[in-house]
Amino acid sequence: MTTTQPSFEVPAEMRDFAEKSVEQARNAVATILQNTRKAAESFQSVTKTTELPASVAFSRGFDFTEQNVAAAFELAQKLVRARDAQEAMQLQAEYVRTQFAAMQNQAKELIGTVQPTKA
Repeated sequence: MTTTQPSFEVPAEMRDFAEKSVEQARNAVATILQNTRKAAESFQSVTKTTELPASVAFSRGFDFTEQNVAAAFELAQKLVRARDAQEAMQLQAEYVRTQFAAMQNQAKELIGTVQPTKA
């Protein structure tokens, strides 16, 4: 006896709504990050701390946050378009692999910005 998994098809209207929702969320988060970055840069400018290692690390941390958020929203867009649960699981696994590698590189870079260089 052969068993087949039931096919689950998302109606086009729901898929369109989900895509629009993801895009609206992406824009809202981008605006929040942009405003937060401006406020932090303004504070650093006023306090004249922009060249300190911690400030450089803070700025790079913002860059990394933006990259990671963009990757998460890219995954969300792909998941909305996934044809089935198997494809969705593959997309999620790929995302976890690439983000784990990215975060390792980001951590190394941040550590490098705050550690004093040896002369």
